[in-house]
Amino acid sequence: MAVHQSRMHPADEIFALQTLRDQIGQRVYPAHRLDKKTSGVLLFGLSKEMDSALQTLFGAQEVRKTYHAIVRGYLAEEKGQIDYALTNDRGQTQEAITDYRVLKQFEIPHAIGKHTTSRYSLLELKPQTGRFHQLRKHLAHIHHPIIGDRPHGCNKQNRYWKHEFEHDTMLLHAKTLSFAHPVGKENIEITAPYSAAFERGLAILKL
Repeated sequence: MAVHQSRMHPADEIFALQTLRDQIGQRVYPAHRLDKKTSGVLLFGLSKEMDSALQTLFGAQEVRKTYHAIVRGYLAEEKGQIDYALTNDRGQTQEAITDYRVLKQFEIPHAIGKHTTSRYSLLELKPQTGRFHQLRKHLAHIHHPIIGDRPHGCNKQNRYWKHEFEHDTMLLHAKTLSFAHPVGKENIEITAPYSAAFERGLAILKL
């Protein structure tokens, strides 16, 4: 579901913000947002004051975010950094940096295009900046797009996964958020288990 109502999702009727508000019976404030296609951790504040404090943490890049993604191909290096500026919807070019680490590699005996087998990698991603679609654009830039990503992904792979496995979910998951609590200063770490779709993607590759 989308985090909240917006022009990007005019046909949607269910949103995370309103659902959470109704579940706990009080107003909530989204401290950050995920793409509708991305599973994982969402963080909300329970007051305007806490929301402001959390926004300050995010703005100062004091919130550590870890994502997992399943991408096309094997990366040349086990770990590295993508430093590639991105242009936002207002035409402004912004610095964008993502650290990555290969967690696992898979090869399945299916030919897609000119290759006789298909290779994939499970990556850990740690964005140092928070640009719109940063991880999706960065991985497409290094020619290892996220499986199920549209429009930044690989059309051949996306069609293959949809027709062969009936799977068209983007395989990007916000695994962990950690930060110092704005008031108590204790370290907070929030971890979300994989979604059912992400688990199924891994199961397909392991088989």
